[in-house]
Amino acid sequence: MNNAPNSYSRTRKRLMAAVASLAVVGTIGAGMLATGTAPVLAEAVRVEAPQMPSFADVVEHVSPAVVSVKVKAKIQPTADDGSDDQGGFDNLPDNPQLRRFFKEFRGFGDQGQGGQFGMRRFGHRDHGNGEPRPVAQGSGFFISEDGYLVTNNHVVSEGSDFTVVTNDGKELDAKLIGTDPRTDLAVLKVDGGGNKFTYVDFADDSKVRIGDWVVAVGNPFGLGGTVTAGIVSARGRDIGAGPYDDFIQIDASVNRGNSGGPTFNLNGQVIGINTAIFSPSGGSVGI
Repeated sequence: MNNAPNSYSRTRKRLMAAVASLAVVGTIGAGMLATGTAPVLAEAVRVEAPQMPSFADVVEHVSPAVVSVKVKAKIQPTADDGSDDQGGFDNLPDNPQLRRFFKEFRGFGDQGQGGQFGMRRFGHRDHGNGEPRPVAQGSGFFISEDGYLVTNNHVVSEGSDFTVVTNDGKELDAKLIGTDPRTDLAVLKVDGGGNKFTYVDFADDSKVRIGDWVVAVGNPFGLGGTVTAGIVSARGRDIGAGPYDDFIQIDASVNRGNSGGPTFNLNGQVIGINTAIFSPSGGSVGI
């Protein structure tokens, strides 16, 4: 009589064990079924988008080292012998009326300095008075604390007087130390009167990569310190400018007046000197 409950209990445990076994087997089977039928998908290539850089810190550190360069030359006076020289029209046909017209045109607007309309007359020859006159302007940058700076040879090649304008507006007389027309480089020196100048270092150009961010600082159109940014577009460009053509091409805007100015990497090191503009318009504007 007393064995009946125990028998019932054992039977119940066996049934529960059997149900548990079926549940486990069913779960495994379902997993096997899911594994066998699920499609295999390749993951798309994903590159984490880089954050856009801010150039403010670089510009703040390097701008004091970048200068504007003003160039003057002495124009020797020439005698006006009163001859009937047509000043640029020597190849005109031998027609008295035509020559008389251009002779009168040569004096058009000769109403004091700059003429009636504030323009220098066409074909006028500047006789000069021996005083230095502006002939060029460009950019440069200090390479030492004692006032040595680099610019382009073509900026200073026709000059006799040189003035450097610093980032804070100070004008300093400069002396031409040396030039190299083949590489289009020149070195100037200013006397800081014991003051030390902020200067910049050169980068290892072998580490410059296409696609690197760059910052160009200079004096476009005589506006003074102007900053533009872009990337390295190409390396090893040969534009027929000289025996050492090996230019770094950038897409940062550079214009007339940027010549001699530096292009920096984001570490504030000079990767190149703005030397040539290869453009149908003679500039890339962007101002």
